[in-house]
Amino acid sequence: MTKLKNDRFLRALLRQPVDVTPMWMMRQAGRYLPEYREVRAKAGDFMTLCQTPELACEVTLQPLDRFDLDAAILFSDILTIPDAMGLGLYFSEGEGPKFKRPVRHAEDIAALGIPDPEDDLGYVMDAVRLIRKELDGRVPLIGFAGSPWTLATYVVEGGSSRDFAHTKRLMFDRPELMHQLLDILASSVTHYLNAQILAGAQAVMVFDTWGGALTPRDYREFSLRYMSEIVNNLEREHDGAKVPVILFTKNGGQWLEAMATSGCDALGIDWTTDLADARQRVGGQVALQGNMDPSILYASASRIEQEVDTILSSYGAGSGLVFNLGHGIHQHIEPEKVTVLVEAVHRLSPPYHQ
Repeated sequence: MTKLKNDRFLRALLRQPVDVTPMWMMRQAGRYLPEYREVRAKAGDFMTLCQTPELACEVTLQPLDRFDLDAAILFSDILTIPDAMGLGLYFSEGEGPKFKRPVRHAEDIAALGIPDPEDDLGYVMDAVRLIRKELDGRVPLIGFAGSPWTLATYVVEGGSSRDFAHTKRLMFDRPELMHQLLDILASSVTHYLNAQILAGAQAVMVFDTWGGALTPRDYREFSLRYMSEIVNNLEREHDGAKVPVILFTKNGGQWLEAMATSGCDALGIDWTTDLADARQRVGGQVALQGNMDPSILYASASRIEQEVDTILSSYGAGSGLVFNLGHGIHQHIEPEKVTVLVEAVHRLSPPYHQ
């Protein structure tokens, strides 16, 4: 087992002392980087990039070669699980992901199987193993999956949606069928994340992209309930080290107290929630990750530094914060602005850890 040279990300998630506030970015390996675009063009299409471990490893490491980040995140996609279920995932230019075979009826749900992580999704595990080898202890590797509710919205709608008409119709008219679907997806996510942990992921994150589209009642029943089940069935220790779990519900700031009782180690928050308020509300139960508006990176270097200072001050002294964007970095951000962000976090945060 290679010893980590930089473990401040893991320490912050476990609310242990750190020297500076660690940071990484959602979508840090992505289209804003010219080197990513080159590899993406070489792959030919997005899924080939995801399904080729050597290429997935290359783009995972690209941002670490440019920026002094404190964690790497596996390059993959949240829709690998439904793709492995045989639902016919494809990507239309300018329209995002789509499925040839949406899941909307009892017989569709009954036909779903739980993918075998090392067989049906073996390319992901091969990528995790290769990335860990290439990282050589440089920083920790984050694995991830979509939440059951978020995956359900894609497979029921047959792709992206603004109003989730098919999904909410199924949820309201046939809640027993929706729960059946969510049970299958929760089991699939649990097996998938556990396999990533065994392959070498040192922390895992559940992305609940569309939980914020639910009412408080429905969020607890159809989203948080299943994320909590996943957390409680994950391998929380591997190779003698704890494996922290992060939950992130976009637009979910109103439910932080409920999320903090899930058993997770940290909550991701977006920029619509005040960081000081979030810290007070969770009361030290969990660490926090966030929460800069990605659009700040369109601004000047001085404005970026000002925002970093504001966020660090809002959280205040002590460990338990992982600096991140409140959602993924935008594709038209200049990489130089990310350099400003990373350097500002590391330069301005030490006084909060003395």
